[in-house]
Amino acid sequence: MSEAGSSKPLEPLSACPLVVDLDGTLVRSDLLIETAFSELSRRPYSIVDLTRALYGGKACLKHRLSQPADFDPSILPYDAEVLNVIKAAREKGHSVYLASATHERLVRAVAEHLGLFTGWFATSETTNCAAEVKAKKLVAAFGEGGFDYIGNDEADLPVWRHAAKSYAVRTSAAVARELSRQCDDVEHLTHEKPTWRIWARSLRVHQYVKNGLVFIPLLTNKMFDITSLVSTGLALVAFSLCASGVYLLNDLVDLQDDRRHRTKCRRPLACGDIPLSHAVLAIPILLLLSLAVAFIVSPAFAAVLAGYFALTTAYSFFLKRKMILDVVALASLYTARVIGGAAAIAVWPSPWLLAFMMSWFLSLALVKRYTELISRRAAHLPDLKSRDYRKVDIGMVGALAAGAGMNALTLFALYAASDSAQVLYSRPGMLWLVGPILACWIARILMLANRGQMHDDPVIFAIKDKVSLATLGAAGAFVVAAM
Repeated sequence: MSEAGSSKPLEPLSACPLVVDLDGTLVRSDLLIETAFSELSRRPYSIVDLTRALYGGKACLKHRLSQPADFDPSILPYDAEVLNVIKAAREKGHSVYLASATHERLVRAVAEHLGLFTGWFATSETTNCAAEVKAKKLVAAFGEGGFDYIGNDEADLPVWRHAAKSYAVRTSAAVARELSRQCDDVEHLTHEKPTWRIWARSLRVHQYVKNGLVFIPLLTNKMFDITSLVSTGLALVAFSLCASGVYLLNDLVDLQDDRRHRTKCRRPLACGDIPLSHAVLAIPILLLLSLAVAFIVSPAFAAVLAGYFALTTAYSFFLKRKMILDVVALASLYTARVIGGAAAIAVWPSPWLLAFMMSWFLSLALVKRYTELISRRAAHLPDLKSRDYRKVDIGMVGALAAGAGMNALTLFALYAASDSAQVLYSRPGMLWLVGPILACWIARILMLANRGQMHDDPVIFAIKDKVSLATLGAAGAFVVAAM
């Protein structure tokens, strides 16, 4: 079979063969986007290489990306409805072929994993097997109207025109109308469209509570005028939009790891509930909106937000694979929200506050890593290659988490005794009641993590855990009472 692979040579067929598209059809994903982000996550500097390859055409780019280190066809989000059509065709004696614009190395891997295909057609180093090119290959192999075809988007229209029967899945309204206009025998396979709830999960709307840290400078400086409240509210919106864009970017980078994770495998991008191309389009929209809101607040706040974005991008592509640097980066991202809140109301953030926040969230970041290691040990899973921690590090990571937490409490006690607290608070003695409460909370968090009863993210755990809410609420009440 020229420019294609097959388990056996083409033979005259007594039944019309079924040809199946890969990206967006058999797999609820896009392997070009996956492999591109996989490459960039491992070697960010390869963007120059990829740009040079793109000048040579899509086929050249796909060839450059055709050997990703972490590609595993067994964990791809396959479409159950398409698999049912394939199995039904095989039961009726039809041959089934995979035809994709994805590179032949990846197509071969998918075909061999599923074991359902007689052969396959794919992109080579020089030829991009898409649209008209794919149509010509199929007509040459099976004849005009000599095959059925399952596809999903506009690039499949030239192929559907030559098919005996057209199956469509996840098509847009415009493509569905054009398909119905040009083909008589069309069957639309059932599928679930992304809902606002699915998008909310992907954008991590529930994580927006973390951005409430921007209000801390407003509270500690007792600036409750309408201008400060509006500016801080806009700062919260800007951080939320920026964070959502970064969450999408991080999910694109972590697709393979997320699919292997016991809970992250249910994330919308990992399981195919949202098309990767939609996420790629949403990222710049969210970031531009966040920057526009930031400039409404102030240029100083926009600069802080830009720094936050730069650090979180560095974390996604580099820092999260570096031991200790990753947790320091996470703690810095939380602290950046406090700095942003100070910039929004044009005040200098307290060094005491920043030191406490940095140490406190360093402790929580270490708890996060501690929990991940405990979970992998309990499930008898190997060490993650994408993280620079090993299961033998569990004891040390737990000790560092406890140390950072106690250090934060020491800083808080020193602040309560400082001249700054005496000036700022009318009843500074109330602050001494906060320390024991926070000590109990961080100790409980560590104990639960050690038992394997902690959520992957301790901050999210604190938001949902009634004991944590009551404990932290009491601590907050004493701080307010001290004012």
